[in-house]
Amino acid sequence: MGNKFKFRASPAGVHLFDRSTGFNVLIDEIRPSSLFWSKAPRQISIALTNACDLSCHYCYAPKHYSVANFESLKKWLIELDENGCMGVGFGGGEPTLYPKLQELLSFAAKETRMAITMTTHGHQLSDRILSGIAGNINFVRVSMDGVGETYESIRGRAFCDLLKRVEKLKQITLFGINYVVNSQTMKDLPKAVEIASDIGASEFLLLPEEPVKLMPGIDEGTMRILIEWIENYKGSLPMFISESRAGFLSTCDPLKSETALMAYAHIDAEGCIKINSYESQGVFIEKTGIVDALQKLKFNLGK
Repeated sequence: MGNKFKFRASPAGVHLFDRSTGFNVLIDEIRPSSLFWSKAPRQISIALTNACDLSCHYCYAPKHYSVANFESLKKWLIELDENGCMGVGFGGGEPTLYPKLQELLSFAAKETRMAITMTTHGHQLSDRILSGIAGNINFVRVSMDGVGETYESIRGRAFCDLLKRVEKLKQITLFGINYVVNSQTMKDLPKAVEIASDIGASEFLLLPEEPVKLMPGIDEGTMRILIEWIENYKGSLPMFISESRAGFLSTCDPLKSETALMAYAHIDAEGCIKINSYESQGVFIEKTGIVDALQKLKFNLGK
């Protein structure tokens, strides 16, 4: 990956970032005029496909088939990079099932200066895929909801197989653990953190289950137990929580003056840009590009 600084201007100041070294400096003594603010969100996630070979009951991804257009993805990445986006996270569905994943990551690494991440269930991280993406990705988030029998009852895959894949993954890039918390997985949380630390995870992201369709999301009792657990957590593995539960822990949204669509947006596999991956409404990206679609979305939302 190239060693070029990424530049972003926002109400928070001037932000310099180098994905290859992790150099990350916010010069908040300089507050640019709004005329010079970067037009893209600081971070964006893109669903490459709705396809997944697992069927977790709390998954938010649409269940109809859809796969992102490769040529459109390349145009979007260039536009995002030119307009100050700092990082792109690929997901799904399951992004490792995207037919041109390796080509896409290679393009993003060579043609942009954005940090490149991916969220995966991990079971498709074959030696061939890992070899193909090595050097073209900065961070991988691995979903690990529960451990042992709990994990296997949810994911329908052997937990030991996941750990074997993660051992291979950590040889090519940094990784973190994404953990959906609900009444089924809460009891395994301490053990999951212990395992994550032992296998070399860089961070642990708590995702209290969100309501989707007929699933109500995390119940109040489990949420209270989670809050108590967070208050007593003394481990060394950095712990974060999803933005919807911000207030209990640090989130991935560290700049208070960059909020809403200035901080983050999601593009689904059909090319619709939204405020987050759980939202059903958004604006389809036309030939006029992402920034134009983003402005229309802001107008629709009154932001």
